[in-house]
Amino acid sequence: MTELPRDRMDQVLKRFELIETQMAAGPDAETYVKLASEYSELQEVAAKIRELKQAEGELADLTAMLNDASTDREMRELAEADLETVEERLETLSAEMQLLLLPKDEADEKNAILEIRAGTGGDEAALFAGDLFRMYERYAADRGWRVEVVSTSEGEAGGYKEIIATVSGRGVFSRLKFESGVHRVQRVPATEAQGRIHTSAATVAVLPEAEEIDVEIRNEDIRIDTMRASGAGGQHVNTTDSAVRITHIPSGIVVVQAEKSQHQNRARAMQILRSRLFDMQRMKAADERSEARRLQVGSGDRSERIRTYNFPQGRVTDHRINLTLYKLDRVIEGELDELIDALIADHQSRLLAETGMDG
Repeated sequence: MTELPRDRMDQVLKRFELIETQMAAGPDAETYVKLASEYSELQEVAAKIRELKQAEGELADLTAMLNDASTDREMRELAEADLETVEERLETLSAEMQLLLLPKDEADEKNAILEIRAGTGGDEAALFAGDLFRMYERYAADRGWRVEVVSTSEGEAGGYKEIIATVSGRGVFSRLKFESGVHRVQRVPATEAQGRIHTSAATVAVLPEAEEIDVEIRNEDIRIDTMRASGAGGQHVNTTDSAVRITHIPSGIVVVQAEKSQHQNRARAMQILRSRLFDMQRMKAADERSEARRLQVGSGDRSERIRTYNFPQGRVTDHRINLTLYKLDRVIEGELDELIDALIADHQSRLLAETGMDG
């Protein structure tokens, strides 16, 4: 059985018990809210530590009984049967404990900003970007998340040259963060008379939606330009300077919003800028922690080809974990859990290896 970090487990339990005592003492409202927040964070881990300790106590009692020469045959048989059950339970609890003690990604519970851009492949790439967006939209609907389109640039034959949306709900970023990278499609376009297979691509970026407290943006670091939004023509053409372009001077990040309301455009552009800066800070911190981390799943490298959707063969392949599923029709309809669960499991096993808890 894997060696668990006992000191850390004892510290967590001690802290949890102290919070329980402090909450029972009836502190003021502000203190109570802070304590309750930490209590809910530690509750699951503390419960698992207690369960593990109880199982270890049972194991010690059973082992002592079996080592005692005076134990009669009937009791010994019962103890041997119980011992097997307790050992299995300890194995399971130990594995669960490992995962609970892994370093947490603070962004996991955040909402996400989903950006999809057509890559190489012209009209077909824009159509594929549209397919990807609908795939994520259906996946979000199945999980009870809310998707709100922030801005779009439509393709000439349909689909999107670019689409940006917010995805809100419980644990959104933790599930979608491994989707960042280049997605490639192989299929026969509807316009292809010869029936030849074309390859095109789209880039997906999933950013944790940053709060104002996550990133400080100083007024002197940004330049805001307003531009005339291009209307559709005719007497009702929008003639106000409603499009907004925000340039973050230190990083060179530029965000453009061109919907109808200038006020809304400014707020949306700031939201996207904040999230891109937050994402940049997270990537930099990850690189500093470990050079090898960039090679890992979920490194966020937008230029990495991560997945291929092959329509003639009905297969989808995730290149990072060498997983191929022959259910492309269902994946493109939003059935992503099998892929996402496999990516999360791979990520966790890498973290276990990194923290020396992989046995």
